[in-house]
Amino acid sequence: MSKRKNYDGKVDAIVPNLNEKMIEVKIRFWTNAIAPESGKVIPKHAQASGVVSVERNKSHGIVPGNPRPFHSLLDLGATIEKILIEHQIVLHRSARMKRYTMPFGS
Repeated sequence: MSKRKNYDGKVDAIVPNLNEKMIEVKIRFWTNAIAPESGKVIPKHAQASGVVSVERNKSHGIVPGNPRPFHSLLDLGATIEKILIEHQIVLHRSARMKRYTMPFGS
């Protein structure tokens, strides 16, 4: 993996390491305090809160930071956005998404 900066300071495209094309965001739900017995879990049951983290990816230069908690499913989107911003990850709109948004400055 080699990164080369072009004349305007932006990073050029690279050939990623094997299995490192995608950027992974991990969502983990708490499973404690659901089962009546301490130390046990009920399979496929979890609280609607937990933590969000980004996985290490050398090709993209991502070093994971501390997981960020979310307290409800309504909070999940905002927490994912914070994680992406903290790691300077830029998302590009898909063709489907573009029909719902206007070009900036219109």
